[in-house]
Amino acid sequence: MQANTSKIENPQELIFDFKLPTDWMESLKGETAKEYMKKLSSFLNQELQKSKVIYPKIDDCFKAFVLTPLNQVKVVIVGQDPYHGPGQAHGLSFSVEPGVRFPPSLRNILKELHEDLGLAIPGSGSLKHWADHGVLLLNAVLTVEQGQAASHQGKGWEQFTDKIIHIINDECDHVVFILWGAYAQKKAAFVDRQKHFVIESVHPSPLSAHRGFFGTKPFSSANAYLRSKGISEVDWNLK
Repeated sequence: MQANTSKIENPQELIFDFKLPTDWMESLKGETAKEYMKKLSSFLNQELQKSKVIYPKIDDCFKAFVLTPLNQVKVVIVGQDPYHGPGQAHGLSFSVEPGVRFPPSLRNILKELHEDLGLAIPGSGSLKHWADHGVLLLNAVLTVEQGQAASHQGKGWEQFTDKIIHIINDECDHVVFILWGAYAQKKAAFVDRQKHFVIESVHPSPLSAHRGFFGTKPFSSANAYLRSKGISEVDWNLK
């Protein structure tokens, strides 16, 4: 399999210009032009000039926002940072490209999906179908260096994705926030629970899944809440 990588051809060019879909850009109101975002872009450029391999490929950094417009967000699933192995990350939290072996946390998510809704565990680990049906698969950090977990934390992505969650909290109604693990729960702690529905549990990692993830039924709970608000359910079936 060809690695899903980013390398820069012209060291002087910006590797990306933060052109998100129009609806997200309108709500961001100039956020991408702020100094911390300029520093983030500069950092990424410097890493690529050093021949560092970054995941996901630059064109996929904002895939979650491309696939899930702001006015279609029903559910937000918060991850931490992208997978750092070749061919895995493609811009959606917990998801991997078709044909890639399931990482352990994703395998546990799909086991819980099966136990919760009776859906067959799919052959592919791509969660694109969820994104197409209103599930924003949001990582707190949107890039990572190959083989170096958490290597792009503290570079500015967290501030940007905090802003994304604030936008959803303020501008959307009756969104389900699925927060697996202490990191996600802390990141979205400000979400208005009178306006939205928050589902919390331990992380689906093998280190914790048997201590309060399995049996929590997040998928049926999310759909029950959406139904109660007159919103169409999410089709969780990864056919």
